[in-house]
Amino acid sequence: MSPLEVFTEGQRRADLGDGSYLNPVFAGDHPDPAILRDGDDYYLTFSSFESTPGLIIWHSTDLLNWRPLGPALPTPIGNVFAVDMCKVDGRYYIYVPVIPTSVSPDPGAPAQIYVIHAESMAGPWSEPVNLGINGHIDPGHVVGEDGNRYLFLSGVSRVRLSPDGLSTDGPLEHVYDGWRYPDDWVTEAYALEGPKLAKRGEWFYLTTAVGGTSGPPTGHMVTVARSRSVLGPWEDCPANPIIRTWDVAEPWWSKGHATLFEGPGGQWWSMYHAYENGFTTLGRQTLLEPIEWDEHGWPRAAGGDLSKALPAPVPGASAAGGTGHGIQLSDDFAEARFGIQWSFHAPAKDEYSRVSIDDGLVLAASGSDPSDSSPLTCIVGEQRYEVTVEAEFSGGAQGGLLLYYSDRLFCGMGHDGDRLWSYRAGKNIPYWREPAPAASTIHFRMVNDAHIVTQYYSTDGINWTRHGLRYEMSGYNTNTAGELLSLRPALFATGSGQVRFRNFQYRVIED
Repeated sequence: MSPLEVFTEGQRRADLGDGSYLNPVFAGDHPDPAILRDGDDYYLTFSSFESTPGLIIWHSTDLLNWRPLGPALPTPIGNVFAVDMCKVDGRYYIYVPVIPTSVSPDPGAPAQIYVIHAESMAGPWSEPVNLGINGHIDPGHVVGEDGNRYLFLSGVSRVRLSPDGLSTDGPLEHVYDGWRYPDDWVTEAYALEGPKLAKRGEWFYLTTAVGGTSGPPTGHMVTVARSRSVLGPWEDCPANPIIRTWDVAEPWWSKGHATLFEGPGGQWWSMYHAYENGFTTLGRQTLLEPIEWDEHGWPRAAGGDLSKALPAPVPGASAAGGTGHGIQLSDDFAEARFGIQWSFHAPAKDEYSRVSIDDGLVLAASGSDPSDSSPLTCIVGEQRYEVTVEAEFSGGAQGGLLLYYSDRLFCGMGHDGDRLWSYRAGKNIPYWREPAPAASTIHFRMVNDAHIVTQYYSTDGINWTRHGLRYEMSGYNTNTAGELLSLRPALFATGSGQVRFRNFQYRVIED
């Protein structure tokens, strides 16, 4: 049996069902994992950036089989970076850093920290509360030995919070300079960020990321310091960095932004993100690695070769129904799946008004071309896959299927009822007129076979014509475009009128 044969549709399966698992535990673009343990329950979310709905909350009891609860941010507030989650006095909190955009309350402001709260991780979540912390990202929440609540921030700075966690209660102070790696190491930048705190015994452990998030694959790394007090002073781990990509031949690049936490049975774990060697297009995927503690009380990564199977956190764990952590990506559009599968890229505040479910997914046209149309996208985690959808055009709209990285970088096809439009590198290809027929309904198919993209179109979904151009897509990634995103299937409607999409099909290409 080939590895692809045991993967679920849309997401590679982590749990092998034999008491072991393979990384990633979240395939595809799931950056900056923030995890919260609440008794025997574990909750996880990721940076959502400008995708809306944002901050999808996932739940698990074994760290391998996850189910989505829904989005914590149903409406856009800006560019959402790495969050932290906590539970204090029976209430749940998510601290949310936002880079303001045109939809933010103050579009011209520097980075700001918000907080949302709820009685249940399934929500409903409160409206975002601005804490008035400017110029920092990556909050890390902790309750100190003094009983006070604190946020640690990029830099590393610290601020005390009020008892209810909804405002600050003191000045913002710089408290830690970070561990310094040798100057001849090949990294993107120093970039001290991602502070996360964990308590073990008498020690508070401060985990940080340095070296830059992308760029050279040996850059990003995980460093640790500790103190008996959240007020410091902080002592650097003598074995720093505890996690790093040391060689470009390793299966995972740019490993960093980790959280240390205690899992089932008292075993400690580290959860962090990394790029898959050769598939930066998939974005930063989430890895789970066991942690051991040395005789001096310092953590060390114990996963070894992360391309091989590791013992499951819960012995004998098996993916219920063979679903693993994946979600089915094929969609008949019988009901809305926003915040579970589909999200708008960089939407306006009223973007939801564009979409309805009526004999398919009806998307009102917006913008002049795909770059400003706020398409609907979904995350994929496979190296080889095929997507197919039927589109019906009315009122002069153009709609179609894309592989979309950002508003500046995408490829795919669109049709307006009269002609087929071809897109590459974020632009219409003006010199290419594909001889597709005029039709009110067109079926689109895109096959991404390890970066080689082949396109097809059909008027009946049975007889297919191969598009005259093939594309090589490995360059559609953060090191080309400078945005921390991933290549995703996308549906778009632009111009005027509307497009009705039916029968979205996602199929993994097996060996």
